[in-house]
Amino acid sequence: MHKGCDNGRAFYSQYVSQQDIQEQEEDTMGTTGRTGATPPNLTQVRPYGDTLDDGQVQVSFTLPVPHGEEAKEAARQVASKMGLKKPRVYHSHDLGEGYSFFIVYGAFKKSIDFTSIKVAKVEAERMDFYEINDYIRQEIGRKVTILGACTGTDAHSVGIDAIMNMKGYAGEYGLERYPMLKAYNLGMQVLNEDLIAHAIEKNADALLVSQVVTQKDVHIKNLAELIDMLEAEGLRQKLVVVAGGPRISHKLALELGFDAGFGPGTTAPDVASFVVQEIKKRGLA
Repeated sequence: MHKGCDNGRAFYSQYVSQQDIQEQEEDTMGTTGRTGATPPNLTQVRPYGDTLDDGQVQVSFTLPVPHGEEAKEAARQVASKMGLKKPRVYHSHDLGEGYSFFIVYGAFKKSIDFTSIKVAKVEAERMDFYEINDYIRQEIGRKVTILGACTGTDAHSVGIDAIMNMKGYAGEYGLERYPMLKAYNLGMQVLNEDLIAHAIEKNADALLVSQVVTQKDVHIKNLAELIDMLEAEGLRQKLVVVAGGPRISHKLALELGFDAGFGPGTTAPDVASFVVQEIKKRGLA
């Protein structure tokens, strides 16, 4: 039995270098006796796959190369240059016309200090449907007019519909259903100048701008243009202006001159809570 084990080790050593064995041992260091339920050291956080602190991640990308073994090696090298240790191509697919898609696994060996992270986020108490209507009655004393639109050439209305339409989204009513709101969904492909014209006509309190198409950062150009136009018209300080979309963050919105930014998963109460509190805060009631 012992001789068989020795033979097995010898066979194994033909294919696994001493460095590989040492790296495997290092990969398990710091995880002994720990489980996924054990709080990690928040100053040294790594991704978690099978074992806490193992650093395992999955990345996917497309390369402009024909599918084949050379393409898989190219994908492995890309992942390696990303800093992933021992990258492995688990899936590849021919996209045609000289393009290939890959899913690659590897280990991220560095760590981040979670305790040092500071993120810009919307500072407003989230209220529900009834609380928002009561707040408007008590603190503003009149109906609040909100205009929503998917602006520029963007034809994706799903986001603004989820916030504005009466049926709402994720179990939350849309703004059109709020009795203390005058909510107007202007739809998609609304030019910035047309949105401003509607804001003047309807004496709007707030503008909600949805941007879904983000190729080549076209959303940034369109959002920045809207703020410039509002300032030129002398309207910026008279309105609460909010941006939303899959690549919109509160930080980006603030940098562009908006009052707030909301990303994926946002529902009507999130937006309405901020808008009505901002109106009160800025004395726009």
